[in-house]
Amino acid sequence: QVQLVESGGGLVQPGGSLRLSCAASGTVFTIYGWGWYRQAPGKQRESVASISGGRTNYVDSVKGRFTISRDNAKKTVYLEMNSLKPEDTAVYYCNRAGGPAFSWGSGTQVTVSS
Repeated sequence: QVQLVESGGGLVQPGGSLRLSCAASGTVFTIYGWGWYRQAPGKQRESVASISGGRTNYVDSVKGRFTISRDNAKKTVYLEMNSLKPEDTAVYYCNRAGGPAFSWGSGTQVTVSS
């Protein structure tokens, strides 16, 4: 059974930075594309960034500020977030990209506020 554990969230001031991590277990990590998703209060979950076959994609609202990367040896996906804005406040999740999702983890809360 696939298990996804997100970490690295927290409270940060506007303009600040955070680095999120997602450790995956119970799957052949390397064969899948991976993505970061977020869900803000009262909103649907949205895709933020994905990485597959060495290519990355980002939603327009985070382009130039967020960077997704992966470490296949550690079975971990990262999301480097810079120049954070209050509208980035959400619970962030990782999951498979480009295919049926695995069971969702608990996510990690990111709050951007002064």
